[in-house]
Amino acid sequence: MDLGMGLPVTGRDADPEHIARVAQTAEQAGLGAVWTFERLLRPAQARMIGMDQPVPLPDAYGSVLDPLETLAYVAARTSTIRLGTSVVDALFHNPVVLAKRLATLDRLSGGRAMIGLGQGWMEQEFEAAGVPVKRRGAGFAEHVQAMQACWGPDPVSFSGRFYSIPEADIGPKPSPSGLKLLAGATTPAAIERAAALGMGILVVVFDWDQARQAVEAYGKGPGPLVLQVNGPVTARPLTDRMPLTGSPEQVAGDLARAQELGADHVLWQPMETGADELVERLAEVLAS
Repeated sequence: MDLGMGLPVTGRDADPEHIARVAQTAEQAGLGAVWTFERLLRPAQARMIGMDQPVPLPDAYGSVLDPLETLAYVAARTSTIRLGTSVVDALFHNPVVLAKRLATLDRLSGGRAMIGLGQGWMEQEFEAAGVPVKRRGAGFAEHVQAMQACWGPDPVSFSGRFYSIPEADIGPKPSPSGLKLLAGATTPAAIERAAALGMGILVVVFDWDQARQAVEAYGKGPGPLVLQVNGPVTARPLTDRMPLTGSPEQVAGDLARAQELGADHVLWQPMETGADELVERLAEVLAS
């Protein structure tokens, strides 16, 4: 099991040199991966699918760098650290176009891409992308299958309910080691779907019971299993904390439990801890 962190792709620190410095420092510190995420827009009143109440979003969500272009830039400024997305909302992209972009990133980075894909949860993003909300579920599975067809032997062809690819040569293909795909999933149905598609899973951890239930639903899936933490790593211990948050010593203690669950990788997003400080704190975790 190794550790990773989100890059500063939004807010005042989302500039090229700062992103490169954070990624290089993370690589030098021994972290396993750096991560980006996708947000199309920040609505005046964001609505989660199936909920009536608006969802508060950070102001910085109004300007989020594109995840794949950012990782291509980071690939050129680093050597070994893996490059992840948590997550790209697959349904907002054409599968042939996204397949080419992901394979290109994987090729240019020397096989370092680790791509988390999600279905999307914000009504307004579906509206802006021109995609019906009802495409979630079966449409997501078919999207992944269409991309997998693009990465297979030529000539490629695919015919489904939502997507169709005429017989054609399509490239580039991912690196020989294969492109690692993860599904951002929480419900048992979504987790089981990911396993059936040959994907790993990426689970945002809120408490240990929720994380354990997700792992049990995944069973002996093809992996990898990634746990994401949206809480801080702090200089001092916390008394009231979520799993894998708090001081480096508290986090190091929790990592044993994460490993028992079968986690291959744990990542932190710099939401409450700045990216520079997060690199420093995670280096302390590795040293403890």
